Amino acid sequence: MTATKASNFGNRATAILLAGTMLSAVPLAAHAQTAQQTPPAAATDAAPAAPPAIDAAQAAAAVSAPAQQRTITSIRVDGSQRIEPATVLSYTKLQVGQPLSNPLLDQALRDLLNSGLFADVAIDGAQTGQLVIRIKENPLINRVILEGNKHLKSDKITKEIKLAPRQIFTRTAVRQDVTRIIELYRREGRFAANVQPQMVALDQNRVDVVFEISEGPKSKVRQINIIGNEEFSDGKLRKQMATKEARLLTILSSNTSYDQDRMAYDQQKLRQFYLTEGYADFRVTSAVAELTPDKRDFIITYVVEEGPRYKFGDVTVDSDIRDFNGERLAAALPFHKGDWYNAKVVEDSIDSLKETAGLVGYAFAEVEPDFHRDRESLTMGINFHIAQSQRTYVERIDINGNTNTQDKVIRREMRLAEGDAFNSFQVKRSQDRINSLGFFQDKFEIKQNPGSAPDRLVLEANVEERSTGEIQLSAGYSSLERFIIQAGITQRNFRGKGQELRASVNYSSYSKSVQLGFTEPYLFDKSVAVGADVFRRDYNAFNYLGRDRQTTYSQVSTGFQLRAGIPLTEYWSLAGRYQLSYDEVGLDEQFFSDGECDPLKAGRYLCDSLGDRLTSSIGYSLINDSLNSRLRPSAGNRLVFSQDFAGLGGDVKYVRTRLEAAKYWGVGGGFIFSVRAEGGYIFSLEKSRGPGIDKVRIIDRFYLGEPQFRGFDIRGVGPRVQRIPYTTDADGNQTLVTDKDRIYDDALGGKAYYLGHAELEIPLGSGAQELGLRPSIFMDFGALFDVKRPLPTAVFPTHVDADGNTIVDPIINPVLDGEGRPLYIVPTDAADNAGKITTCVTGYADTFGGVCAGSSTNTAYTNSIAPFAERFYGFSWKPRLSVGFGVNWNSPFGPLRIDIAKALLSQPGEDTKLITFNVGGQF
Repeated sequence: MTATKASNFGNRATAILLAGTMLSAVPLAAHAQTAQQTPPAAATDAAPAAPPAIDAAQAAAAVSAPAQQRTITSIRVDGSQRIEPATVLSYTKLQVGQPLSNPLLDQALRDLLNSGLFADVAIDGAQTGQLVIRIKENPLINRVILEGNKHLKSDKITKEIKLAPRQIFTRTAVRQDVTRIIELYRREGRFAANVQPQMVALDQNRVDVVFEISEGPKSKVRQINIIGNEEFSDGKLRKQMATKEARLLTILSSNTSYDQDRMAYDQQKLRQFYLTEGYADFRVTSAVAELTPDKRDFIITYVVEEGPRYKFGDVTVDSDIRDFNGERLAAALPFHKGDWYNAKVVEDSIDSLKETAGLVGYAFAEVEPDFHRDRESLTMGINFHIAQSQRTYVERIDINGNTNTQDKVIRREMRLAEGDAFNSFQVKRSQDRINSLGFFQDKFEIKQNPGSAPDRLVLEANVEERSTGEIQLSAGYSSLERFIIQAGITQRNFRGKGQELRASVNYSSYSKSVQLGFTEPYLFDKSVAVGADVFRRDYNAFNYLGRDRQTTYSQVSTGFQLRAGIPLTEYWSLAGRYQLSYDEVGLDEQFFSDGECDPLKAGRYLCDSLGDRLTSSIGYSLINDSLNSRLRPSAGNRLVFSQDFAGLGGDVKYVRTRLEAAKYWGVGGGFIFSVRAEGGYIFSLEKSRGPGIDKVRIIDRFYLGEPQFRGFDIRGVGPRVQRIPYTTDADGNQTLVTDKDRIYDDALGGKAYYLGHAELEIPLGSGAQELGLRPSIFMDFGALFDVKRPLPTAVFPTHVDADGNTIVDPIINPVLDGEGRPLYIVPTDAADNAGKITTCVTGYADTFGGVCAGSSTNTAYTNSIAPFAERFYGFSWKPRLSVGFGVNWNSPFGPLRIDIAKALLSQPGEDTKLITFNVGGQF
């Protein structure tokens, strides 16, 4: 008789084993053959061997043979390579000396195959009791290879599948992993994805498992149908859903793909919408998603029942907490009897009542609404019941997740301490202050957990740190400055202590500066902020003569500033500062004549600004700040009143006053509206510096333009002097030049200014949000004015030509020597000293002022100033106005801001600018 051979038990193996059991009068070897289902793509696997045939003679002999008791006399394992024979035997119940039966062999085969370690199993020697277990081990996986996956990264797939190198290969595990991969693609909206597994046999009983992936297109939502809606249109209801129809305008959105969980969420959104509109009986009776035959798109159909619309009935509040007056609380609710029912307002009222309880220390107060629906009068009465609760105290404050930031940096922003009575307002304020640090991810919340007793709670701050280092780079192009570049590096959480360290560099044809600063927000762990800045600023003003840029005046400021601040109340604080700077104002040599500033070349207003001066000033700021975030506020306000007094020593005396205000609102739907305004005035304490000269020096005045006033260039707003050269047109007529690059344009600044901004940040779909896009529309308005009109630089002579036109002539000035004597030029055709310069009207002297000899008639040595028209612009308090839109983008290069603004109102001579941008990164 032959032994029985098996892989996995299938129908054929079971039939043969049953036949052997019925013919057990004579020992008959049990035999089983695997019928393991093979995946369709596993074409490289060997086909299972067919079971050996049992002929009629063997069957007859089996029936006629007398029954014999069999016993296992020995057990041997044959074919093991990696698995020890003892391990193989441990999976069976076979033991030497044990009675041998076909059911026992059947169970041994099943146990071995169910272990998943073997591809083929056979037991020989059943008729003699000397059992030989012949095994063929499942191969060992050498590699798992993914092919064809482009939209899902390999590491995301390998984390989900079970097969891995150095594991045992089984067909069951392959089928399970195929199912997992297909499910991953379905989560991504690719329902046409197909996975074909392949097995590549290697030496030493090893295999490579290859998953050939055909991802297919992303299945979009082609159409969303809504049946049963009468009060609201399909379009309005679709806007409430997270899922969007695939359209050209939604190409960037990821919500156009089908997602079963999102579909369930959309049903909740529909119900919430109807409940806010008063339809308390609304329900979605069915929601079906049908896949198109090509598996490319889904069609979603909702069937709804709207029901009647309800109004609020009687609204009452009763409280088991004696500190609360139910009538007063009910009167303070945002809705009353007769208003249309709104479930969102009810939920907000519950939260409001809980917060009210939290303000007086009841952290876990429960507010239970009791609804009284009257279907006849279509009213919904509500009674809010505030259950009895114990006053709660803070038992402990736990801070988790801060790996770099020290605990004390977070704890000092907490408005509650351990042992304090609970106050929900203080918890919210603590949350806002921690968010304002900018050290942690957005949407940070402080959790309230029960403590060790009913009147104790634990505040848990789970923070997630983010990069606090910033590298900022801004670049631009200006008709005035050409290329501009600014760079800065800031670490706002230096050494994890909340300290700020910063450095910035500014370079352009217009200005150059270097600044270093340091701020310690809590000196010696006290609520005292101190800081210092060291700076050097090199500012060059210039204009154009022809096509050549001409530097006008330069200002070099070198100095330092010391700062300190203390809180007065939770929202009010006081900051003080002292600054010492040395300013050097000079002009290019081309604007000097005989060692003196020449107003005809530079302009009288610039000559009056020359000189070196020391400024010693002391100042303060009174600040009120209730913003919920200093980095990206969405609610609250900020008010700053500042004054600086110069004259504490030094050469300059003035009082500079500024006022800033800002207000932010979250207007719903993710929209954030903000209004900001500022203004200032500088008053000189010095005596008059002469006619046409303002007492406030040009370097101390206010300036307005980019970046604070979008739509205008740097220093593009406010008083200025333009010197416009005369030229001759094609017809020979004298006209003023119109080429902006040939006009001298000097911004004078002003002693007074105001500036306002109104901006609306617009939320986008989830696809755009994933890209980090935050667009906004804005309006800027303001003005810069109040400076003394400078005296005219020059009055040019004129004459009338033959056609009766008035012609402006150049100014001819004699050239003098060092002693103030006029100089002359010997004619080029003179016999002696031709072309030489002399002080002699006739003849020539070897030295200036010497005895003249000769008879040549010399011509006066002169220079001429080309005629120009000098215009004073911008002396107006009337508002300038610009409108535009901008986009913040968290680009791969760092945060990028682009603004496009159009100046709608401006004054003559002012410089406008359409596009500005800046980019920065974090580390």
